[in-house]
Amino acid sequence: MADLLIELFSEEIPARMQKKAREDLKKLVTDGLVEAGLHYAHAEALSTPRRLCLAIEGLSLESPTLREERKGPATSAPEKAIEGFLRSTGLTLEQLEVRDDKKGQVYFAVVEKPGRAAPEIVAEVLEKTIRNFPWPKSMRWGAGSLRWVRPLHSILCILTSEAGAEVVPLDVDGIVSGNTTEGHRFMAPGRFAVSSFDDYAAKLKAAKVVLDSAEREEMIWHEAKTLAFARGLELVEDAGLLAEVAGLVEWPVALLGDIADEFLALPPEVLQTSMKEHQKFFSVKNPKTGRIEGFVTVANRETADHGATILKGNLKVLSARLSDAKFFWEHDLRIVKTEGLEGMGAGLANVTFHNKLGSQAARIERIEALAREIAPLVGASPDLAAEAARVAKADLRSAMVGEFPELQGLMGSYYARAAGLPEAVAAACKGHYSPLGPSDEVPSEPVTVAVALADKIDTLTGFWAIDEKPTGSKDPFALRRAALGVIRLVLNNSIRMSLTREPWLHKDLIVIDILENRHKIDEQSEALREARRQLLRARSTSNLNMNAIEAAESAVAVLQKEADKTICEIRNALKNVEGLENDLISFFHDRLKVHLRDEGIRHDVIDAVLAMPGSDDLTLVVKRAEALSAFLKTEDGGNLIQGFKRANNILSQAEAKDGVEYSFGADAKFAESDEERALFAALDAAEAAIGPAMQAEEFGAAMGAMAALRAPIDAFFEAVQINSDNEIVRRNRLNLLSRIRQICLSVADLTRIEG
Repeated sequence: MADLLIELFSEEIPARMQKKAREDLKKLVTDGLVEAGLHYAHAEALSTPRRLCLAIEGLSLESPTLREERKGPATSAPEKAIEGFLRSTGLTLEQLEVRDDKKGQVYFAVVEKPGRAAPEIVAEVLEKTIRNFPWPKSMRWGAGSLRWVRPLHSILCILTSEAGAEVVPLDVDGIVSGNTTEGHRFMAPGRFAVSSFDDYAAKLKAAKVVLDSAEREEMIWHEAKTLAFARGLELVEDAGLLAEVAGLVEWPVALLGDIADEFLALPPEVLQTSMKEHQKFFSVKNPKTGRIEGFVTVANRETADHGATILKGNLKVLSARLSDAKFFWEHDLRIVKTEGLEGMGAGLANVTFHNKLGSQAARIERIEALAREIAPLVGASPDLAAEAARVAKADLRSAMVGEFPELQGLMGSYYARAAGLPEAVAAACKGHYSPLGPSDEVPSEPVTVAVALADKIDTLTGFWAIDEKPTGSKDPFALRRAALGVIRLVLNNSIRMSLTREPWLHKDLIVIDILENRHKIDEQSEALREARRQLLRARSTSNLNMNAIEAAESAVAVLQKEADKTICEIRNALKNVEGLENDLISFFHDRLKVHLRDEGIRHDVIDAVLAMPGSDDLTLVVKRAEALSAFLKTEDGGNLIQGFKRANNILSQAEAKDGVEYSFGADAKFAESDEERALFAALDAAEAAIGPAMQAEEFGAAMGAMAALRAPIDAFFEAVQINSDNEIVRRNRLNLLSRIRQICLSVADLTRIEG
């Protein structure tokens, strides 16, 4: 066994590409080695800004010899068939073996592939990996044809065994493999030789290079927290920024700086975003005030002045960046205080949301109308919800959001407070985009919930109306996320509303507002009325002017034709509304299945409750699904399902055979055994309990009443033969099975339960 060490040394690799590059290097090399017949014990990929490294332990020294036997044609086969077999095996006729077979003698080819030494295989696999590495972006340099993310300088490739370390010979476009690498660019320049991974890691550490990105992250976080703590401050956590910064440095050195007093009045999120996006600085806040008062920058070297010069330069650049942010903030506040938040958002009338769905301003009108209607259903004031909807997206026209789009919503809340709007409106500006993902926090404030629902529903109904639905893995308008957002808003806030009966998908929204025919009709109607007035004046004048009358009649006819065409378009669209609604409801149900599956509820359980009335009420569906799921996990639940399926199968077969439906008429007076009479009594009791429980939405009680049927049904099937010779008794028992089916199906469609 041997250990393999590979290092691909280049100019700086972008931090965002390093993680995937490590994974790709490990997969491509290990898969190639295994495919070639080598095996290994362990592999680990590491990276710094200037190198990709792969260390493999326990690699076999050679691939095994392979012996393959292939059956060929009969010895009496045509000559051309035998020649074809020889070509496919690479053997001569004398090298073939003749063996007896059931139908006579046939040729057999025995092909032996000798094993190959590990260095030969490693060189082959590594060269293929380098030449076909899947960088998101790559470049060529010099006169060579090799592509790499940045110019590749050297290849280190050594196999270390008991006999010592040997270089795996490799030449990729003039880059010859060796056993040397380089340390830190500034603190330890120059190349040095290594003999194993342990030697490599130790010498790199001595040359001011921390090889493991996780170790660099730990160093950065520990040093930054220590610096902040020493000043009585607190480091703001940011895992994404930490991973990115660790990919920018080989020898991290944290430095703490102060933000100038003139910028401290900026919202903390503005300071944090500006420093993160432009400078890759960590924010440091005062735990007593919550203000961002400092920053931590991470240098890539130690200096004689302990980073003072680096910090000074960073402060100069940061001041320029924060000056821009301060200008944006003050500019936006002036607009808000003079024109109000609605004034800031007035320009949205000139911003297209979608070429088939109109402007952002038109969309805001739709959201406002929807929010007003949804508000009473979520316990919000309709007027307050409408006001919040009108201004929720106004910050899209702000200078700050223009510079930092990720602050949309958040800046709206600041501007709403500056404009003196109610706190509920400010909160809705920030929260109406939520939840943005499965782990994002779900708003609970009623006004925010109303606007968030209206926003997402408008998005879904709009894109459904123009037939821009998700297909396969493609979802350019994030409609799956919007549907999941609606589901989480409804469920987390226990909102009871129907997807079809409430104003979610009403025809005016889908057909007139979305297809923009309402304004078209208004304009055409006004033009038609004016044309008719002109025609009336032309006819009523004392001096009849036939040319004027004909022109007016022609104008009326043209406008009437256009109006009729618009009305026809609306009527045709109305025909599609029901189909749009059903399709969108199915989409909601599919997203609900995904959501509940993550909560541990099986898909067949969800199907069973979705088949029941009221499936357009998401909260009701989930309550039923949770109760049924819990019931099926009990012993009674599992056994009752089997009893129900047995009853349903027997009944279905009998109905198919007899050509009739056994759905009524079971009478206890025809019962012949105690078990049969007990089942009648149990069904009467269950029916009396299940109906009111389902009506009161006490699904646990309904399941409990259904569970009580388990024992009587089991006893009935053990004691009674359904297909009695007495036809009256047989029909009565089939109708009794029908009662079992009807009572069980009143709780959920148990035919959809698997297993």
